[in-house]
Amino acid sequence: MAAKRGDRVAPPARPDGWEARFATSEAAKGWEVLCRVAQANTWEAWVVLTERPVRPENPSRQHRLRGRLGERQVGGRVLAQWQYEVTSGGRIWYCPDEQRRVVWVVAASPSHPKATE
Repeated sequence: MAAKRGDRVAPPARPDGWEARFATSEAAKGWEVLCRVAQANTWEAWVVLTERPVRPENPSRQHRLRGRLGERQVGGRVLAQWQYEVTSGGRIWYCPDEQRRVVWVVAASPSHPKATE
């Protein structure tokens, strides 16, 4: 969906970084909620996802999911699924495509995902 008047301006991908894209409309909606309720933490998450999505500096906040949540199909490809803890409850789930250098945000929410309970 093309941006329109009044939409937020997304920063371009860094020349040496990763491009972040939404895999689902729900992820895009959840991202907007996170931006409203935890702006600084969501900014930090965006920086991490676009600079080092598979090299965690803080493994308690950023890690690969395990078990049935460890992989997800995105665009016909099976990719590893990771989690970034934005707040004590807020999470971003994403799938890095190392070949294309795209980070697919598959879920974002200010509350803890029910799939992990």
